[in-house]
Amino acid sequence: MYRDPDVYTLEQEKIFQGPVWNYLALEAEIPNVGDFRTIEVGDIPVIVNRARDGKVHAFVNRCAHRGATVQRLIHGNAKSHVCCYHHWGYNLEGNLVGVPFARGVEGKGGLPEDFDKKEHCLRKMRVETLNGVIFGTFAQALEPLEEFLDTTFVNQLKRLFNRPIKILGYQRQRIHGNWKLYTDNLRDPNHGGLLHMFQITFGIARLNQTGGAMVDKKARHNMSWAAQDMGKNNSDAEYSTPRENNNLTLKDGSLLQYRKEFPDAYNLTIASIFPNCIFQQIGNTLAVRQIRTKSVGEFEIFWTFYGYTDDDTSMDQHRLRLSNLVGPGGLVSMEDGEAIEIVHRAIAADEDKHAFVEFGGRGPVGDQDNLVTEAPMRGFWMHYCELMGITPGADAHANA
Repeated sequence: MYRDPDVYTLEQEKIFQGPVWNYLALEAEIPNVGDFRTIEVGDIPVIVNRARDGKVHAFVNRCAHRGATVQRLIHGNAKSHVCCYHHWGYNLEGNLVGVPFARGVEGKGGLPEDFDKKEHCLRKMRVETLNGVIFGTFAQALEPLEEFLDTTFVNQLKRLFNRPIKILGYQRQRIHGNWKLYTDNLRDPNHGGLLHMFQITFGIARLNQTGGAMVDKKARHNMSWAAQDMGKNNSDAEYSTPRENNNLTLKDGSLLQYRKEFPDAYNLTIASIFPNCIFQQIGNTLAVRQIRTKSVGEFEIFWTFYGYTDDDTSMDQHRLRLSNLVGPGGLVSMEDGEAIEIVHRAIAADEDKHAFVEFGGRGPVGDQDNLVTEAPMRGFWMHYCELMGITPGADAHANA
């Protein structure tokens, strides 16, 4: 399931182009008419932009004529999108509006008389937004976005995007492993207090702290969470003093500081939405991560960091300082990339063998009241198999 190219190819059809809502972008990234960003949904290049009617539209970034990339910039503002190859032009809704020499030159050449621009639009996605977060799907009959997310995750997005936001910056990380090893990692809170040495050293992640995991009704989405231990006399020193007697200290202790900004006690939430995005609150660093597949053995994580428009300069700087915890050189997430790559390499010779995923027990997958669990991983794979047409426990090739 991790290394077979045929499985990867089928995923592009059954998962990313299947009955799922894919995260696309944030409305704050395209505030004005003509603003656009180019992204990927699985292997498919996509343009997300704001049209003249103020609405957000998304469509495949591939010319209907000969398949060239239409918009080659990562972001910008445009009145239309024009392919550089033969200058076919598309409006901000993805409709074909211009074809050079459509009637030929001096009555010679050109397109047939029955050519209809309406039949040669860019492939459009259905788009819905929730509190400024943009999702798109190729499945026109899919359930509405809020029903797909379910109550827990609708509430989490409303919690994180409770007021206008501003974009603070971006990071990209290329990982040489299968993209599902990353979704496994996100649904495995058990590793946080074991793998991440920065967290272990300074006591900001402990398996005995108040925490757990929540899932939706189909267990396809997961939110791992931790909270300031209620009813305990925790001091800042407990989190800033090295757990072991190794004499390690921080020159800037504010890297460990959490400024309470939500009415609840959560100081860490990692909400993973099937299949391709993560909404992150690690202390005061807020970000969206999008998984962008590249091949069966390579993917990219694209981080979008944000704060709130009413943040003062001090809070902006604090959020940016904490962004050092994640990303390709992050004090925390650097190890995630390494762990994924060593797993991907190690299983190459034994592709027919199985992983052992029973922390949290067997049976139905539901909410977890502790961090020593892998149950949400099984929830992801149950839904994955359903979409892929695979019977769990059976031979993948025979069912795929």
